[in-house]
Amino acid sequence: MLGGMALMKSRARGMAAGIESELSVAVDVMFPMSVLTRTAEVFGKRFPLTPLRLYVEALGGVAKNVLQQQSQIGILCNLPISISGLMTERLLAVEMVNVAAPSHPLAMKNAPLGECEVAQHVQLVLTDRTELTDGQEFSVHSRRNWRLADLGAKHAFLLAGLGWGGMPLEMVQNDLDAGRLRELQLQDIPARVQISMSAAYRQDAPPGPAGRWFIEQLKNFAVESQGVQELKEYA
Repeated sequence: MLGGMALMKSRARGMAAGIESELSVAVDVMFPMSVLTRTAEVFGKRFPLTPLRLYVEALGGVAKNVLQQQSQIGILCNLPISISGLMTERLLAVEMVNVAAPSHPLAMKNAPLGECEVAQHVQLVLTDRTELTDGQEFSVHSRRNWRLADLGAKHAFLLAGLGWGGMPLEMVQNDLDAGRLRELQLQDIPARVQISMSAAYRQDAPPGPAGRWFIEQLKNFAVESQGVQELKEYA
């Protein structure tokens, strides 16, 4: 009982100082987990009495989560759509690669793949569960496509040879190194595409001290992560 009372008093002092009683963050599935976990680790040490609540969403799901005030902060892809009411701050660029299992017919060809060629095979596409991107397609090159709302499921389908598709490089780097997946080269399409990612929050509800600290730490670790990646590519 004494411990519980002490915790309540400590939280009350934090709230009196303007610190959020809880920090909720919606995160796009494409965001590097290495950056997020490092930020969460130091956040727990800096704000031990502020619970952290994370929601993982895809495409428009992050923006919708923040707009509906389910989360104070969103970490989202900069989609080519207009979303009013949000302020954004750039964090980093996520490198995307097209991959398939070694047993897949496209992975067995060394030459760059033409559009007609890839259109003959199932493309695994991440789908949006919200209405924000209705009628829009992002990097869809095949009329034959299977749509999945979960990036982990898409990863598993790729490893099983059920199709080809784009994935964040960080998520499949070990698979590429181990030969479980192979990178595909498509004609007239850059081999690796970068997707810009930003922190977002409602214009009428900017983050408090804990939220602002969380965003700044994301930026710091994002810079370190990008620097390490550049060093690896140079080596």
